[in-house]
Amino acid sequence: MSTRYQQLEAVIFDWAGTVVDFGSFAPTRVLLDVFASVGVPVTLEEARVPMGLAKWDHIQALGQLPTVAERWQQQMGRPMTDADVDRLYHQFLPLQVKQVGDYSQLIPGALETIQTLRREGLKIGSCSGYPRVVMDALLPIAAARGYQPDHTVATDDLPAGGRPGPWMALANVLALGIGDVRHCVKVDDTVPGIEEGLRAGMWTVGLAASGNAVGLTAEAWFALTPAQQAERRAPAVAQLKQAGAHFVIDTLNDLPEVLDWIDQQLRKGAVVTGA
Repeated sequence: MSTRYQQLEAVIFDWAGTVVDFGSFAPTRVLLDVFASVGVPVTLEEARVPMGLAKWDHIQALGQLPTVAERWQQQMGRPMTDADVDRLYHQFLPLQVKQVGDYSQLIPGALETIQTLRREGLKIGSCSGYPRVVMDALLPIAAARGYQPDHTVATDDLPAGGRPGPWMALANVLALGIGDVRHCVKVDDTVPGIEEGLRAGMWTVGLAASGNAVGLTAEAWFALTPAQQAERRAPAVAQLKQAGAHFVIDTLNDLPEVLDWIDQQLRKGAVVTGA
């Protein structure tokens, strides 16, 4: 086994917008359909605001956005309740299970990067804002496309809950037998996912281009000129940096260089701090 990484032990990846689903469309498209079914339209931009949360929490947070709350009030004659969130969530689940594979092509370069990290001795964890029933549909699809993390935690696997709490990231630490959380890197494209990693005591890397904040397909992103990419990238980088990400990169293609730097710092005795 390679000794390239002398201190780092594991990388814990998010799913949509990180390893699969460039632009993170699977959750947002279904949410648009679910809200439209009750006569309350939401925009793609609105649906992206709470991205990274568990899906019940995502629906609740979406309904609390001022613009959506106003439309809900106009349509229903009252504010959204937890019972409404329950009904929307139960509509959301079967649609998400049915459609998740349609949107979950591997992000270009992600598989090659992860395979390289594994060959160099790192363990590969994963966690998601998707509930277990969706992950159970997605895992065999991803495996058929070549991606099989060493461990996966869904947002409803743990009694403590999901993001932005540290529990899914820490569950990976336990399952993978990691000796020190400071030797783990959490990679995510959303603010709650970055907060999850920070609260777990890990290094954090945000993904701008492939993620929710830019919100473009791979084809649309790579069709942009460098100047147009810079314009779309800037607010995504700012958002992830504001959340505390130690690094922000475009896609997983850029991750090995960051991991090299982190490992070198750990060899010098550096500790994880806020960004």
